[in-house]
Amino acid sequence: MYAIVKTGGKQYRVEQGSSLLVERLSVDEGARVSLEPLLYVDDSRMLDGEAVAKVKVEAKVLGHERGPKLRIVKFKPKRGYKRRTGHRQELTRLEVSSIKPPAPRGGGSRGAAASSEGGSRGGGKSSGRRAAASSRSGGSSGAASSSRRAPDKTKEGEDGS
Repeated sequence: MYAIVKTGGKQYRVEQGSSLLVERLSVDEGARVSLEPLLYVDDSRMLDGEAVAKVKVEAKVLGHERGPKLRIVKFKPKRGYKRRTGHRQELTRLEVSSIKPPAPRGGGSRGAAASSEGGSRGGGKSSGRRAAASSRSGGSSGAASSSRRAPDKTKEGEDGS
């Protein structure tokens, strides 16, 4: 079971108990934060879109760190232009404490009753009534009536005789 979460404009794949470095969060050490899930994958299902909004991903802040020093050198030859600067990114180390999937849909008997009602809607009595009414009115669709064109054939026979 894992989840894809979004924080600091980046996406991370996390599992329960995993540790990750993210951009600095303005929370104290030891605090719990909730991460925004984008995707949840379990052995039997995968949730995304609106269904993943019910998934809860919580993490504990282990500490605040600084990333490695990046050295930036700007140099233009024959002009005496040299600049040297550095950068260290502010980071927060998180440990994912829990990934809670949404509760499965309950009420198995209620779902079965709803599905049996839905099945009878399409081919129930109402469609039989419609078919009987359409046969009384002289046919239902243009394709069906074009295959039964007995009156047209008799007209051709009358014109030819």
